[in-house]
Amino acid sequence: MMRTLDLVLVVAMIAAATVTYQIKHDAEGKLAQVRELQAAITLQTETIDLLEADWSLLNQPSRLQRLSTAFEADLGLKPIEPAQMAQPHELPGRANDFAPLVAETGPDEALTTGSVEQ
Repeated sequence: MMRTLDLVLVVAMIAAATVTYQIKHDAEGKLAQVRELQAAITLQTETIDLLEADWSLLNQPSRLQRLSTAFEADLGLKPIEPAQMAQPHELPGRANDFAPLVAETGPDEALTTGSVEQ
């Protein structure tokens, strides 16, 4: 009887060691995936920072002025005249136009109705 119990315990220890090794192997695989994702995120963050710096260089007013002057004839660019700007009465509803509607119906209903009495 003692030999049977010993045999069962040895098999149980081998099974436990196998399960422990499998869990360790899976954890190391997941850790490798996490490191790969962190490296990819770092690369994307650095790329975004580089692109933002490039965008700010491309949008410098002095550079845009120089380009607009250089290509004025080709593009037909002209300075904006004050008459080209919209007049206040031409603009869509202002925030204070919606205040009476919000006070009467509440903010949620005012957003769904979207109408303003003028």
